[in-house]
Amino acid sequence: MQVVVRALQVLRALAPKTRGATLQELHDELGIPTGSLHRLLVTLSREEFVTRSEVNRRYFLGPIARQLAEQNQHQSALLVTPHRAVVAAAETSGETVFLTELIGGRAVCLALSEGCHPLRLFVRIGQEMPLHAAASGRALLAYRPETEIRALLGQRELVAFTEETPVTVDDVLVHLSVVRARGYDVCDDELDRGVWAVSAPIFTSTGAVVASVTLAAACSRMRDPVDRAAAVHTVLTAARDLSAELGHRGQPGGVES
Repeated sequence: MQVVVRALQVLRALAPKTRGATLQELHDELGIPTGSLHRLLVTLSREEFVTRSEVNRRYFLGPIARQLAEQNQHQSALLVTPHRAVVAAAETSGETVFLTELIGGRAVCLALSEGCHPLRLFVRIGQEMPLHAAASGRALLAYRPETEIRALLGQRELVAFTEETPVTVDDVLVHLSVVRARGYDVCDDELDRGVWAVSAPIFTSTGAVVASVTLAAACSRMRDPVDRAAAVHTVLTAARDLSAELGHRGQPGGVES
């Protein structure tokens, strides 16, 4: 049973490390021989309990381990304290900024920091965001395989919240290609009248999207292209910082013109 115990030790060690750990760091902490530890990490990586960044060679808790935690603990996850990057984005912009994750096929708001400006869009922790109409949901979908996107969208009615809402799977797929091209999504009068939002994906070390960060504001405060560009920059900065903590070293998207 020694190999099982060691595997659990590795997962426990990686769980709190937002910046991951190297092979040597895990060896120093756990005392597992380097050769045995490397073989163990290879197996855990193959089974997706652990991921390894090709850029900095650090190991992180993998998607399967995170999925198991979400399935059993997502109720308590709804009380997550906003990450400092989310708080900073809200303070910089004065607008509401929130994090969304895909849980059980649903885009759920897990944490938020309210801005100082009033906002007609009511966002609360635990709220489900429509995958086809919300920037936060579409940023989660954009980098997934088309078969998975079609399956997720096919599970629900694509409601027309406004005249601008995309209401067919093909329309959403066309929109998602734009999201991938610029690295972020914009929702302008598509979910709530008078509300403008920009959302960017958050990546892990393997390039998988695990969450999105979204800034929502009244359209009246986002009429000037300069203000919109500043909001996009704020969200991309937050997404970059959050992704970096998960081991991602990619570049953020462009800036809306």
